[in-house]
Amino acid sequence: MSNLTPREIVSELDKYIVGQNAAKRMVAVAMRNRWRRQQLDPALRDEIAPKNIIMMGPTGVGKTEIARRLAKLSASPFIKVEATKFTEVGYVGRDVESMVRDLMEIGIALVRAEENEKVRVKAEARAEERLLDLLLPGGAPQPAHQTGQGMGGLAFNLSGDLSANLSANPSDGQAIPQPPMRDDAASTGAGSTPDSRSSTREKLRTLWHGGKLDDREVDMEVEESGGPQVGVLSMPGLEDVGSQVRDMFSKVFPSRRKRRRMKVREAFNLLTQEEADRLIDHDRVSDLARERVEQTGIIFIDEIDKIASGSAQKSSDVSREGVQRDLLPIVEGSVVNTKYGMVRTDHVLFIAAGAFHFSKPSDLIPELQGRFPLRAELSALGKDDFLRILTEPHNALTRQYTALLQTEGVHIEFTNDALREIAAFAEETNAQTENIGARRLYTILEKILADLSFEAPDRSGDRVTVDSDYVRAHLADVRANKDLSRYIL
Repeated sequence: MSNLTPREIVSELDKYIVGQNAAKRMVAVAMRNRWRRQQLDPALRDEIAPKNIIMMGPTGVGKTEIARRLAKLSASPFIKVEATKFTEVGYVGRDVESMVRDLMEIGIALVRAEENEKVRVKAEARAEERLLDLLLPGGAPQPAHQTGQGMGGLAFNLSGDLSANLSANPSDGQAIPQPPMRDDAASTGAGSTPDSRSSTREKLRTLWHGGKLDDREVDMEVEESGGPQVGVLSMPGLEDVGSQVRDMFSKVFPSRRKRRRMKVREAFNLLTQEEADRLIDHDRVSDLARERVEQTGIIFIDEIDKIASGSAQKSSDVSREGVQRDLLPIVEGSVVNTKYGMVRTDHVLFIAAGAFHFSKPSDLIPELQGRFPLRAELSALGKDDFLRILTEPHNALTRQYTALLQTEGVHIEFTNDALREIAAFAEETNAQTENIGARRLYTILEKILADLSFEAPDRSGDRVTVDSDYVRAHLADVRANKDLSRYIL
């Protein structure tokens, strides 16, 4: 777990998110409290529950981005779900427990990637030896039943192109060893001495390290999981049942082989993944992932205001409170059954967010309100905020568009007066139409640069300066016709 201080966490968030200091400080303290909890005595540690957060504010002000960047900083399993996707038990739709199962899958992927990185060097060394067994005449990988558990047995044969091209290559000035002609199986061992085979193997190793064999091709047989493809249960609410049925069929039906031709480099990557898969303890991966999900997992529930029943909506949708009742045990702490074992949600951090235009947090059922003790209100963005968004973040839109057009050889430069004009127009449009926050900048920049993006392949080498006049000229039609801006911007 990351041991960043709250001040350091806010500083990292400032690199990508403009403003909203109150919300940043709140999530930074919540994350630091998780680290503090890990330092306590186990008896007291289990008694400390996370302080879940509700973030309120209009769309496009940074609610989702704060949670997503926070998860990256802490290297925690993180999932974003939409509250409107879930339905009350008894209705067709996803049940709320599926968010925990999905979080567990993300945790497994995170831990497996870390374990793969730990054994990568050893796996690549093993894969290289197996690859040389392929390329060296008479060499062959071990049979599938002798190679242990992994991605499945892989059988390789040199393709005709590779065998024919293992000869002198005039383009790189280096000779590739030519395999001897073999009339029968006995010639494999008898026709070459150990010294010559060792010398040829080292030459092939040198060529492989130099990248001379990357474009050669091999025929590879990959074992695929057998059994019929079960898709009849892939309907809303039954995804997990379908997955379990597919797992059952994969164990009952024998594996089948599929022959593929691929580059030597691709074959090496598959061999590396197979060797890494053998070196990893999969039971340990499941245990580590389950512990990480339980202790550091973050579930971001967006659009939670859509399941809050306001006074005018109480009779319109009877399942709103049903979803809240189903969500309550998950938030307050329960045990969810997953394919990797039972997962407790007592210490998972829940961050909910919503615009709350037509409802308010007090419209949630009281029990659920009590499980979100912290409230952070995010303010709407103005002209100054838009100007900072266009210039300060590491992933600022102006930097993105500059890099995109530079791939076509077009160099674009935004002047300060152009950025101020864009920021002012974004604020004006948000005030006159729907306020969609910083997302308005996407639509405005696309409108301004639409012609340039279309003509970029034909304008390689051009330098374009986007100033205030350029911006006004390309926004003149939507600025003159307010009704048009509702459809274009």
